[in-house]
Amino acid sequence: MGVVNVTPDSFSDGGRWFEPQAAIAHGELLLEQGADLLDIGGESTRPGAARPSEEEELTRVIGVVRALADQGARVSIDTMRSRVAAQALEAGAQLVNDVSGGLADPQMAPLVASVGVPFVAMHWRAHSAQMDLEAQYADVVTDVIAELRQRVTGLLEAGVGHGSIVLDPGFGFSKDAGHNWQLLAGLDQVVGLGYPVLVGTSRKRFLGRLDPQAGPDAEPTPPTDRDSATAATSLLAAQAGAWAVRVHDVPSTRDALAVWEHVREAGSHG
Repeated sequence: MGVVNVTPDSFSDGGRWFEPQAAIAHGELLLEQGADLLDIGGESTRPGAARPSEEEELTRVIGVVRALADQGARVSIDTMRSRVAAQALEAGAQLVNDVSGGLADPQMAPLVASVGVPFVAMHWRAHSAQMDLEAQYADVVTDVIAELRQRVTGLLEAGVGHGSIVLDPGFGFSKDAGHNWQLLAGLDQVVGLGYPVLVGTSRKRFLGRLDPQAGPDAEPTPPTDRDSATAATSLLAAQAGAWAVRVHDVPSTRDALAVWEHVREAGSHG
């Protein structure tokens, strides 16, 4: 899943693809590089980010969704708003990726249920402005799994089909670095819930602090310098049985996964 941020303030590439034609061209490049689907979003969910108005979000994304879908791209709309999701689906999107899992907008689950498209429900506790305050867990893997189970129950009760649900453990959302590493180590348990799992670690802050000699207050490396680390987490996600990985840089992750595929194939002939 290649990321197309149509925002002025995303943490990793804010503003680079904000103009519609730049966003469309970036989506085309990601497809050429081997992305299987494009995740188009008009709201930054970096810690502390303010929300755009619904009209502004619609203005940012609908034309981009339509243009890329018209070229045959499989498009995911990254939104917490049911009206944005509905218009994006009409414009050609085939999947809804909601970082709130349907909690931010009570109309989202009924919409997805009525249309019958795949729905990515992420583990979520609060909007960006408050989410870091919610990073409190007895055991992050156990707690995330329990909360994802609750979300699945709510979605099923709202009429969303069992086969339409995709889960995302929500790396970086109401989680500190230690939580993220523990969640990555326990990813097979999330996969064990029996639903396809989307993993979104790409360029997250915890991947910018890999040097064991650096203290906890050291400045993290810039987001664009975290693609090798992202590729490593993509490989770990694949080994744990994840359905897809959401990445900003497609070639590095495709190369990492190709290495794994070659090794697996060689092992099967050994």
